[in-house]
Amino acid sequence: MIFIVLGKFRKKPTKETVAATNKALADASKAGMKAIATYWTLGSYDAVAVFEAPDEKTVMKNLMRISDSISTETLVAMSREDATKLVE
Repeated sequence: MIFIVLGKFRKKPTKETVAATNKALADASKAGMKAIATYWTLGSYDAVAVFEAPDEKTVMKNLMRISDSISTETLVAMSREDATKLVE
């Protein structure tokens, strides 16, 4: 399954924040999540990440680990090709 995670830093990012984010990405990888892409962004969200994971529970468990420093909104996604097959 594909998950798009939109994130907002709860406080100004620091080198420690970056280190914690890197550790969280490494831990997520060990827990079954594969980071496809990560970006820092301008606008309503500070960061966007695209992950592949086996299920929602895996994603939720990993995102709860970083909830002190980043608030998130998560979208479940599928390819356009798969989605168009669902159209009746």
